[in-house]
Amino acid sequence: MQPAQGELQRYPDDSSSITRRWLILILILLLFIFFILDIFLGSVTISPIDVIKAFTGAADVNTETLIFKFRLPKAFTAILAGIALSISGLQMQTVFRNPMAGPYVLGVSSGAGLGVALVILGFSPGFDQGNIHSSGSWMIVTAAWAGAGAVMLLIMFISARVRDIMTILITGMMLASGISAIVSILQYFSNETMLKAYVVWTMGSLGNLTSGQLNILSLSVATGVLMSIFSVKMLNTLLIGENYASSMGLNIRFARIVIFASTSILAGSVTAFCGPVAFIGIAVPHIVRNLIRTSDHRLLVPGTVFTGAIIMLISDILSQLPGSENVLPLNSVTSLIGIPVVLWVILRKNRNSELF
Repeated sequence: MQPAQGELQRYPDDSSSITRRWLILILILLLFIFFILDIFLGSVTISPIDVIKAFTGAADVNTETLIFKFRLPKAFTAILAGIALSISGLQMQTVFRNPMAGPYVLGVSSGAGLGVALVILGFSPGFDQGNIHSSGSWMIVTAAWAGAGAVMLLIMFISARVRDIMTILITGMMLASGISAIVSILQYFSNETMLKAYVVWTMGSLGNLTSGQLNILSLSVATGVLMSIFSVKMLNTLLIGENYASSMGLNIRFARIVIFASTSILAGSVTAFCGPVAFIGIAVPHIVRNLIRTSDHRLLVPGTVFTGAIIMLISDILSQLPGSENVLPLNSVTSLIGIPVVLWVILRKNRNSELF
C-alpha cells in the first residue's frame, strides 16, 4: 500500500536487529570522537596532552580556563541543541505526516524567537543585558516556550482542517513572516544595547551560555526527551493516520498534547539560548530514517538523538574555522548542511510523484 500524499514513508524492516545495533554503536563512537575534536579544535588548537593535563589538574591556568570555561560548555550545548532540534523535527514530521515539517520551516522557532524578542526588546527600558543573562534566564525560556507553543497550536489547528501539504508549509512561512514584522517593530522602538544583543542572538551561537543557563537548558532538554520517549508508542500509532489510530484506541487529544508540549519545550529552549538554529530539525530525521531504514520510533528516537548531537558538533567545529580567529555564524553552517538534505527530499518527491 502506497503512502498517501503527505504521509511519511514506512520503510520495510529489511535491516536485521544486529545491523541496527551496530549502527547505534557507530553513532555513539562518532559522537565521542566529534565531542573530543570540538574540545581540541578552535582558534587555538589544544594538543591531546594538554587536554589530559587539564583533566588531571597539571595544565597551566590559561589552558584549563579555555577548556573548562569555554570549550566543554560549548560542546555540551552543541549536544543538547542537536538532540532537542532533531527530536522536535522528528515528532513534527510524524504528527503532521509531512517530511518537510520542522521547527524552523513551520515557524515554531520564529514563535520562540518572538517570545525572546518580547523579553529582550519589549522590556528593554526596565532590563539591562546583565539582568537578562542572569536572573532573566527563566523568563527568556518561558517566553520562548509560550511563543513556540502558540505557533504549534495554530499550525495544528490549521492542519486539522487543511490537508494540503504545501498550504500548511506556506502558512508556516506566512506566520514566520508575520512574526518577523512584529519583531521589526520591537526593534524599531528598542534601545541600542538590547538591539545589538538581539541581532547577535539571531545569528545563533553555542558559546554564550552561563553555567546557570546551561543547567536550565539541560533540564529542559531532558524533560522534552523523556516526554518524547513516553510518546514512542503514540508516534508509531500515528504513522497509520489519526482515524486508524483512534479506532485502535489511541487518545488523539492526549497524544497531541504530550507531543506538542515536548516539541515546544525542546525547540523553545534551544531557540531561547542558542538563537533560531536552521535546518537541523528538518534534516536529521531524514538522515536517520535512511541510515536505519525503519519507521519504528523505538529506533528512530535514539538514532535521532545521537545523529543530531553529532551533526551539531560538526557544525560547531566548522563554525569555529579551526586555526583562524574568525568565527562563522552557526546558522550559516547548519543551513549549508541542511539545505542539501531538503533539496534531496524535494527531488525524491518529484521522482516518485509523492512526498515520501
